Formats: sequence, C-alpha cells, structure tokens
Amino acid sequence: MATENPFKSILKTLERPDGGEFGKYYSLPALNDSRIDKLPYSIRILLESAIRNCDEFQVKSKDVEKIIDWETTSPKQVEIPFKPARVLLQDFTGVPAVVDLACMRDAMNNLGGNSNKINPLVPVDLVIDHSVQVDVARSENAVQANMELEFHRNKERFAFLKWGSNAFQNMLVVPPGSGIVHQVNLEYLGRVVFNTDGMLYPDSVVGTDSHTTMIDGLGVAGWGVGGIEAEAAMLGQPMSMVLPGVVGFKLSGKLRDGVTATDLVLTVTQMLRKHGVVGKFVEFYGEGMSELSLADRATIANMSPEYGATMGFFPVDHVTLQYLKLTGRSDDTVSMIESYLRANKMFVDYSEPQSERVYSSYLELDLQDVEPCISGPKRPHDRVPLREMKADWHACLDSRVGFKGFAISKESQSKVAEFTFQGTPAQLRHGDVVIAAITSCTNTSNPSVMLGAALVAKKACELGLEVKPWVKTSLAPGSGVVTKYLQNSDLQKYLNALGFNIVGYGCTTCIGNSGDIDESVAAAITENDMVAAAVLSGNRNFEGRVHPLTRANYLASPPLVVAYALAGTVDIDFETEPIGVGKDGKKVFLRDIWPTNEEVAHVVQRNVLPAMFKATYEAITKGNPMWNQLSVPSGTLYAWDPTSTYIHEPPYFKNMTMSPPGAHGVKGAYCLLNFGDSITTDHISPAGSIHKDSPAAKYLMERGVDRRDFNSYGSRRGNDEIMARGTFANIRIVNKLLNGEVGPKTIHIPTGEKLSVFDAALRYKSEGHDTIILAGAEYGSGSSRDWAAKGPMLLGVKAVIAKSFERIHRSNLVGMGIVPLCFKAGEDADTLELTGLERYTIDLPSSVSEIRPGQDVSVVTDNGKSFTCTMRFDTEVELAYFDHGGILQYVIRNLINARQ
Repeated sequence: MATENPFKSILKTLERPDGGEFGKYYSLPALNDSRIDKLPYSIRILLESAIRNCDEFQVKSKDVEKIIDWETTSPKQVEIPFKPARVLLQDFTGVPAVVDLACMRDAMNNLGGNSNKINPLVPVDLVIDHSVQVDVARSENAVQANMELEFHRNKERFAFLKWGSNAFQNMLVVPPGSGIVHQVNLEYLGRVVFNTDGMLYPDSVVGTDSHTTMIDGLGVAGWGVGGIEAEAAMLGQPMSMVLPGVVGFKLSGKLRDGVTATDLVLTVTQMLRKHGVVGKFVEFYGEGMSELSLADRATIANMSPEYGATMGFFPVDHVTLQYLKLTGRSDDTVSMIESYLRANKMFVDYSEPQSERVYSSYLELDLQDVEPCISGPKRPHDRVPLREMKADWHACLDSRVGFKGFAISKESQSKVAEFTFQGTPAQLRHGDVVIAAITSCTNTSNPSVMLGAALVAKKACELGLEVKPWVKTSLAPGSGVVTKYLQNSDLQKYLNALGFNIVGYGCTTCIGNSGDIDESVAAAITENDMVAAAVLSGNRNFEGRVHPLTRANYLASPPLVVAYALAGTVDIDFETEPIGVGKDGKKVFLRDIWPTNEEVAHVVQRNVLPAMFKATYEAITKGNPMWNQLSVPSGTLYAWDPTSTYIHEPPYFKNMTMSPPGAHGVKGAYCLLNFGDSITTDHISPAGSIHKDSPAAKYLMERGVDRRDFNSYGSRRGNDEIMARGTFANIRIVNKLLNGEVGPKTIHIPTGEKLSVFDAALRYKSEGHDTIILAGAEYGSGSSRDWAAKGPMLLGVKAVIAKSFERIHRSNLVGMGIVPLCFKAGEDADTLELTGLERYTIDLPSSVSEIRPGQDVSVVTDNGKSFTCTMRFDTEVELAYFDHGGILQYVIRNLINARQ
C-alpha cells in the first residue's frame, strides 16, 4: 500500500522576489545528480511528476530512477507511470466520458460501493466546441443562426453536460460559443505552473483530442489519449507509458518574406514523418527559437499527431512569459511561473550559455529554407511546394486511385460540367474549389496568419476581385479574441466581402462540420463524377472527412485559403497564372495581393492587445443566454431516458461482478473486415454527417427523428446504439473482402451475403461467432477517438491483427479489452496469402500472469496456415486492464477493494 513520499527531503520553499513565499516544491537540483542536467526539458516534467507522486505503490522510487537514467533506459522501452496535473475534454469526447462516469456511479452502487466516490480527482476542463455545423455561411447573421441551430440539435447533450458540471466535483465546463478547446487551453486554461494548496508543480495535461499537443507550444507537457485513458486519469489512476525517446529539433535562421507559420509546420510535419517519431517526444531548441512567436510554436506543436509524435515540445523561455502577459495572466502569476521554473531548472534563458542536453536523435532546419506550400490531396504529410502545385495536381489526376491519385482518364480531365446556380449559368471543372474554410485549432489562434488572411482579402477587394458565389466560404475563429482584433484592425469587413463571414466559434470544416453545399453544385459534382476540391486551414484532410463530395482536400495557411477561394481552382500556378482580373481589366497575380512580413507584423502589434484576452475570458464562464436557460435535473445519479437518441446507458458494466473475467483467446473467429494501410479513426468511427442509407440513419428514423435532425456522429457520441451502427460506416472505406468495391459493407462469410458492417457483426454475434480484423500499417491513425475502440468492441471484435498501430488507438483497443496483434517484420496478410475468408484461432494462456508484455503468440487458420504475431500489450498495467475486461472495470474494482 501507499507510504510516505521517500523524496520529502528535497521539498523546498520558493521565495518571492520581494519577500514572502510562493509555496513548497520538490527541487530537482536538490537531488545533486549530474544526469538531470543533461535531460531534455520534457523529460524533467515527467521526473518531477514521478518524484511528487511517489508513494511506493502507484509510483515507485525505481520509476524515478528510470527517468533520471533516461539516456540509458529510454532505448530499452521501459515502462513508467505518469500522473498528469489535469485532464482536458471537449464535448464530443466529453459526453461519453461523463456518460461513463455516470454509468460507473451506477455500477459502483450496484456492487455495494459508495457511488459518490466516482469523481474526478484532478481538475477536468471540458470545453464545448465541436458542435458548430456550418449550415449558414456568407451571412452577417451566420453566428447567431448557426448557434440557434446548434442548440436546437444539441439541447439534450448540452443539458447532460451541464448536469455533469453540477453532479461531479472538480469539473469546469466552458459553454458552447466560447471557442476551440485548444485555443481556449492556450489562451486561458493553461496554468504552466500549478499552485495547489501551497504546492507548486508544472502544469501537464492529457486530453481526449489528439491536438491537445498544441499546449506544448506554451511549455506545458500535453498530449492526446483515448477517452478511456482520460477517464482513468480523472479517477486518480497513473497512466502507464513507455519512457519515450526524445528527438532534438534544432531551429536556426529566420523565415523568408511571404512564408507563414503554416508553411513551416507543413515542412516540419514532412521532415518528422520521414525521420520517424511515433511514440517519441520532439523537443525544439536553437537560436531560431527567438524568431518564432508563441503562436507559431503552438501551430507546430498542434500538428504533433500529423507527424506522429507524442509531443512537439517548446520549453518555457522569455517568449512564453511575454505571451502569458499578453493573454491576461497576472504579473504575480507570471512571476511565480518564472521563479519556479528557474529554481527547478526548467526555464530556458537564451541570454545565458546553454548546457548540453542529450537527445535520442537530432534534426535541424534552417527557417530560411522553408517555402510556401500546401498539403494534400488526402493526407496531411503529403506536402506540395506551391510552385509545384499545378504539376502535382495533374499527376494526381493521372495516377491510379490512392493517396496521390484519382485515375481520371486524359480525355475526361478537361471535362466541363454545366449547371445553373440561382438562375445563373455556371461551370465546374476538375479541381474547382467548392469549399474554402479558415478553420481549426492549428491556425485560428495565430494572429499573424489570421491578420495575414485579412490583408490578402483587403488587397483583393481593393483590386475588385471576387469569390464565385457557389464556393462555400467560412471563417470559424478559435476564440472571441480573433474577432476582436479583426474588428479592431477594421479588416473583418474585407473578409466578409469575400464571403468569409464568421460562422461560429468552434471546430467546423476540419472535423466534417462543413454543412451542405448548394444542391446545384452537389448535383454537378455527382452527375459528372467531378473531382471537386476543398481548401482549409486545418490539420486533417483524410478522404471523406471534410465533405463527402470533395475528393481533393488541401491544407493551407489562412492567406492561401483566401487566395484559392479567389482563384476558384487548385489547378493553378500562382507564379505564372493570374488569380483573377481586377476592376481595371488588368490581370491580378498572387504576388499583387500578398502582404509582406513587415505589414503583417505591424498590424499584429497594433491590434492584438492584452485587454482583448481579459475581456474575452472574464466572460467565458458566464455562458450565454441559451446555455444559461437550460434546465437540468439535480442529483448525483443520472436518470437515464430510454427514449433518448443522444444519451443512452451503454452495456459496459452489464452483469459485472467483483471477480475479473481473466484473459481470453479467440477461437474460430471470422474476419469481419480486411484492410490495407492507413485505415484512420475517420474510417473506423466517422465524425461527420450520418448518411441517409446507413444503419444509424435507419435507427434514428425508426425512432421518429427527421433526416434534417440527424446531426453528426460526433454529436451523438453519448448514444452507444448509434455509435455502434456508425462504426466502419465511412463511405470511402476500402474492405478487401469486397474485391474493389468502396463503401461501408462487408461479406458475411458463412452465407456469402453482402451486408452493412453493423448487420454482419450483429449476425455473427447472434450465431455465437467471434470476429477479428485484418489491417495494414498505421491502423488507427488520425484523431484519438474512444469510439474507434468502443465501437468494434460492441460489434464483437476480439482482436485486430495489423502491420502497425497508431499509439493512442492501440492503447484504446487495450482499454476496451480487444487484443492488438502485429505481424512480424516483413509479413502481412498479403505475404502470408491470407484472404480474410479463413477462420482464425489465437491461443492465449488462461491466466494473465502467464503473459508478458510484447509476447509472441501463434495464430492458426482453419485451412492449415500458421503464423506468429507480437501481442501488443506493452506494459504490465495494460495486461491488468485485459484481465479485468477493460480499464473502467479495473478502476471500479480497485476503488471498491481499496475501501474494503
């Protein structure tokens, strides 16, 4: 059991510069260990947490030693526990988290425990930001109109979250309409250093969205985890993690004129993807750091999931402190942060000689070498220099269907689709832009690119350029601060003139909330099989994510989003071809409307002011009239409504007893789905619209829900019935069992019948058959989504055999009791000549005590094939979760046993 902290001797007092005390802290220098001076700053945060939480039970002295000896231990894949300072949720993942907490209270109650013990034990910040659907665009009244529709669709879900904020202690809910979770985290929620009852310690956070890493730009260690892991962290459980390697990324030089932070992050993403950083931290350093604003750093940190790292970390320095003051943190708070971090050797002062730190590997980039670029058409790391875009586009049209190909025949490439838009004749060609969105956490918190976009709009308007009326343009700021500086600079009116009216504050096009495009445009695309394009300032462009009808989706800086909207096509060479014709009849090129870095910096300096941040966040927790008028029930146990299509009690704890079910193998399982490489969480658990012919749509219509009220899958994450039906419902999914056919279907192997994935899974379950999934490399990449693991579990999937897994998704599968297996190097379903029509048996020991992390197991098929896989339970704690049937069951039993 827990004992007194063995490191109490290094507990020191931090003095205020003007006398008095800030509080107590565990002093790393007091350990007098020279190895600490060489540790990357990101590892020092893990070390401090282990020391502070050391109780020789959940966190042991030997764990502290592993971290101190990081240079030796990190290559060995050693396991350490980590207890983050807080947990960050947004509404799409927050709803199922609160549903699960409510269910756990019921289960605790049924097992004879005290249900009120189910409470977050660390601060939980929940920001409602994912429900803004761009129904109304290009309108002065878009914000209010979309907000009213948002509340109409999501009233029940919002009320549930409001109940949770009252029923559970230690939970802050930021109401809808406040901004994007990661920008709110950066500008307001991020503490950098906590002072809790006189104990000082670094802020650290795990969040249920993979872009939680944005906070790394502020020097706060944060990354995305599955909702399941986040719930365990909320309940005081240490996160089990492999001590990561750290890639040192040295920055030098300065960005050239006309190059944006978005160009930089797309370049960094491609470099790190090539280097290979999955499961690692990336730590940035070097003289180039002084040239990067905090917002630029946050942009790079934000896209950690896209380059595959756990974190992209920027240690705290003077730039960080300036940003904290800019965003309204008090002078006393900033003084405490600087004093603590300097005292504990966690502050970088570039005016002093730098001690040499050791990294696992090294990369270097001269910022001078970065050039304007975009990424696409289907993956964030497929960077295309702007000067090569036209040639790359034509290569994509020519190439076979794939990440860089659409297989459009030469004779069809010049096809013109004629249609009528609001009574006016119009034309559509391959590559024409139908959606242009300034959106997402990656860029909307960066004043330089936001005001840069506004300056492009200003110059374009002054020259008489316009955006075609059928292009769905939108602007969704990450917080109210953006609106304030766009208005203060008198530049918002130019964005409005081009159709980039503000549509709301939250995640929009980047997560599939782009709303419908005009019916005439949609018909022209579908009837003529046109490859239409979307250009967005987001971080994800996987096929089918942005909009079902935009097969080509490009990530670009906000200024380039405006430029492509004006050009109306991605089939353009901006160097040699005009973007349009001005009111004087002269050709206008991109260079004619592109602002200089000095112009942008001048506007930023004059218009981004501390008072804006203070005014925005003083009002944030007061809500808005629609939120404040929501009436919610009192009581600590939730009264489930069986007729609700938004909130439903899931069956995770059905028939649960105090005895763990133990390890389970797989016997004679059928292959539910057979996949190739890069199956993302968007394929597994879509976040976009609910297709009218899908099992989820059928379920809703059977319950009297009109199609216009279907809402999105993300908004219905609190209903397991819908999410199970939405699992593998992506219309672009490619299942090898269908022999080339694309769509959310599979073959029921015993009968050969083609069914929806849900119906096939239901039939297998009713017949008493287990199922498995075969997959290629990077299975589960993309946004962290708990439903990408919960859904397959509810469908009856017992194991996934893949070439490799995305980090968070593998962990989530473990958390839901699904066995993750990796083919041996050089092997996959194709090399082993597996068709997916076989039946699979995976023999495991009956006791978890006989299984070790990373153990090899044999897989046997009914036609005589046998092959070896590595079982991807990576830690002893993950094996304990497997023994209990999942992480939540493990937590409940431990809480009850701890009090007996």
